[in-house]
Amino acid sequence: MLVKVRVVPRARREGVTPEGEVLVVRVREPPEGGRANRRVVELLARHFGVPRSQVEIVRGHRSREKLVRVGE
Repeated sequence: MLVKVRVVPRARREGVTPEGEVLVVRVREPPEGGRANRRVVELLARHFGVPRSQVEIVRGHRSREKLVRVGE
């Protein structure tokens, strides 16, 4: 499954919230050194109930707008 994600780094609270066709993922991590991306993967894995190895950022590694593959 492909999911459109909008990331909000350095947020006060972490979480995954649907907004229309996009999932908004708020993370406390800064967007430096891939820290925010790693946390996005962890939160989406927990949200969908799958292992982290089944969550992959397909497009948008350096952008707030990302395309993420969840599942095999």
